[in-house]
Formats: sequence, C-alpha cells, structure tokens
Amino acid sequence: MRYDALLVLSFGGPEGPDDVMPFLANVTRGRDVPAARLEAVAARYRRFGGVSPINAANRALVAALSGTVDIPVYWGNRNWRPLLADTVAQMAAEGVRRAVCFVTSAYSGYSACDQYLEDIAAARAAVGAGAPEIDKLRPFFDHPGFIEPFVAATSAALEALPAARRAGAHLAFTAHSVPVAQPGAMTYAREVEEASRLVAAGVGGHHPYSLAWQSRSGAPSVPWLEPDIGAHLETLRADGTEAAVVVPIGFVADHFEVVWDLDVEALPLAREAGLEVARAATPGTHPAFVRMVASLVREREQAFGATF
Repeated sequence: MRYDALLVLSFGGPEGPDDVMPFLANVTRGRDVPAARLEAVAARYRRFGGVSPINAANRALVAALSGTVDIPVYWGNRNWRPLLADTVAQMAAEGVRRAVCFVTSAYSGYSACDQYLEDIAAARAAVGAGAPEIDKLRPFFDHPGFIEPFVAATSAALEALPAARRAGAHLAFTAHSVPVAQPGAMTYAREVEEASRLVAAGVGGHHPYSLAWQSRSGAPSVPWLEPDIGAHLETLRADGTEAAVVVPIGFVADHFEVVWDLDVEALPLAREAGLEVARAATPGTHPAFVRMVASLVREREQAFGATF
C-alpha cells in the first residue's frame, strides 16, 4: 500500500516578537523553568526581531520535497504554528489515511526521536477516529544524503580559512547536548560520533577532529554530554591549534541554536582567543539531502511491499 502523504515534523520557532514568550511557554511546558531564565532566552530571540530561522528553513524543505515526491507534503511543529495537531486535522479533512513522517532530526534517542513519536501519538489522539496512520522514517545519521552535504560544507569552510593554516585545521563537530541520564543518550552520542567520523573521512581523513556539545539547559547539577563547544574551542587554542572548522553535525538546518550558540557566542570568543575559525553550513535543501528523504520514503514503502 502506498502512502497518501509525506509529513515533515520539526521543532518550530517564533516568527515575530509577539510569538516569543508563547513559543517558549510551549517549549518548557511541564518544566519548572524560572521566569528570569525564560526572559533571558527571549532576549536572544528579540535580538533577531523575534524570528527563528527554523520555520523558513522548513518551508524551503517542504517546497523542495513537493517538487521531488509525487504525494502531498504537509508540515507540522512540536512547539509553534503550524502545530502538529492542526496539521494532522488538516490531513484527515483532506482524506489522508496513511502518511509517512520525516522528522528533522537525524538521530535516535529520546529528544531526537522518541519524543516526536509521542507528539505524533498525541496529535492523532487529539484528532480522533479520523486521524491518519503516521509512520516515522528511520534515523538517517549515516545516510550518504546526510553525510555528503556536510562533507561539501566542511570542505567549503576549510577553503574560507587562511591558506597557510588550512592543511592543519581541526574539525570540531557539535550537536545538541542532552542529559546523560536521558533514555537513549548514549545511543544518540554514538550516532553523532559516527556521523562525525564519516564526515571527517569524507573531507580527506587527514584533519584532526573531535566532538563537542552545545545548547545545554537545566540545572547545573544535572550531568549533560560534554564538553561545551565554546570551552572546547578555547581548549584547542590553548593546546596550540591555530585554525578550526566548526561543523554543526547535530542539525539539518541553520536554525536558532546554530545561529546563536555558534555564530553569536562560540565563534567570536574563539576568534578573540586567537583561533582562526569558520563554520560549515547545514544540509538545508542540498539536493542530496532532499533526494535522501525521497529515498527513505521509497525504502519504507518497499518494506510494506509497495512500489513508489
């Protein structure tokens, strides 16, 4: 049986100043986050007009996929409009009965995978008996369509470094940190490590590389995956590294955590410490990435004995 539709499921982000606090309330619902902490994060968004790049990135991906697959493409978010439950209700109203879901996260683990499965179940429950069946595509951290765009972007970032320091440049991979005790955290970390290894090998294999983490939150007493990318870049410089490329291997698009945690915070501090540094782009709508999504849909349909 063929799928009726492809659903793109993402985190979501605000698209104007009035969206920021309601968006953050959705993100932190059920967690006792101090008001001062929420205001500090809101101030970051306001520096960019209250707009996260993630929704624009998702619109671009949906448009690219709509020209690649021959089934309707829908889009829903966990935390901001279009909210997933509203999208599932639209799908039901438009006659979709069985959909396949592409989550904009390449990895396994609770935050990267299982929580989205919970979101899908909750949205279907909210819609009720007419909700379509929704099957999530598998993690794609080692798929060539994910790795190849990062190899190309890392190579381009290396070219942006001064020629004299390019050959010995360090590749510093980074992904979103999670609590060490979170279910699936070690599987997630191993998958990020493997994706980093594959990209480093694709670039040529002669650059030293390492993995750091970013965007941690919560109580300082709770252990999260470390080291932090900012501190890691400073350590690299202190140990004699002269140039580095930061590769946001944990992300499929340049959304707010990439822009803020790397472009605004980590990279300027590394440059102040004397490290020549450039950042690789994320896959976004790279043709290989878009083709990968289509191939994952075909793979899933073939598992059900269908043809795409």
